[in-house]
Amino acid sequence: MAGMDLKQLKALVTVADVGSVTKAAELLHVVQPAVTRQIRALEHEVGVPLFDRTRQGMRTTEAGLKLVERARRALTELERARAELTPDRGAITGIVTVGLLDSTAELLAEPLVSAARRAHPGIELRVLSAYSGHLQQWLDDGDLDLSLLYNLTGTPSLNVTPVVRERLWAVAGPGEGLRPDVAVPFAEAAARPMVMPAPGHGLHTLITTAAREAGTTIDAVVQTNSMALQKQLVRGGHGWTVLPAVGIAADLAAGTLTAAPLAQPEVWRSIVLGVPRAAPATPAVRVVAAELTAQVHTAVHKGQWPSARLPGD
Repeated sequence: MAGMDLKQLKALVTVADVGSVTKAAELLHVVQPAVTRQIRALEHEVGVPLFDRTRQGMRTTEAGLKLVERARRALTELERARAELTPDRGAITGIVTVGLLDSTAELLAEPLVSAARRAHPGIELRVLSAYSGHLQQWLDDGDLDLSLLYNLTGTPSLNVTPVVRERLWAVAGPGEGLRPDVAVPFAEAAARPMVMPAPGHGLHTLITTAAREAGTTIDAVVQTNSMALQKQLVRGGHGWTVLPAVGIAADLAAGTLTAAPLAQPEVWRSIVLGVPRAAPATPAVRVVAAELTAQVHTAVHKGQWPSARLPGD
């Protein structure tokens, strides 16, 4: 990015985020012509348009998307370096971006943030949630410092540490009467119309593998890449689904869903903590990783994570 300055990169990212030079100028506390000049200077330097100017606003071109992605990472690294170079009497400081599986975010995000802020107020936490495949890609791209992932034994780019194993459950509407203390044979669940996670999702693979083991097939009435949509469609009466118990604990408590562990076969997933191999973890990343692991253990010991087992149990 030789020749590009910080003001230009901030302007680029902000315009891409809000889709408007006017709004970007307000957020950056500068006049609108200044933002326009910065964008035009960048386009002149790279030699291609970075935005399509439309009546609806500024829309990033394909080249613009690539540059925005790299500019965002560069700005994040500069923020991280600034935080780490401003020590406060030996306190651990820095920016740490954490990835949480969608199914675990409701249980872990708030306790993690509370504990980290209390113990290390100099650390700025950024918490993202998504499915495992997305989180792994973000780790590989350098957009995350650490993340929970599942059913991963390690890759050339990531070190992984087992954190917890959990059993998958059949999930149905409130009128179906499933009970947490009475397991459901997989074939019985598979005989119902099924709301499935989309192909490519790790849960999809686990479910189809279990179906083969049970000698049955899945009647997928709809497939979605959203756990929230899976639960919504089940509540709407469109079928049963399969989810980790941690993702439905609040729904069971509220009585909006019923669920039971799967059997014949039992279906388990292993959650691991992944960190990039490329560079040594900073002190801030190490303490946040330790705190995230501690929060998982606390949730299991308190019975907040149904049918979960810690390593060694």
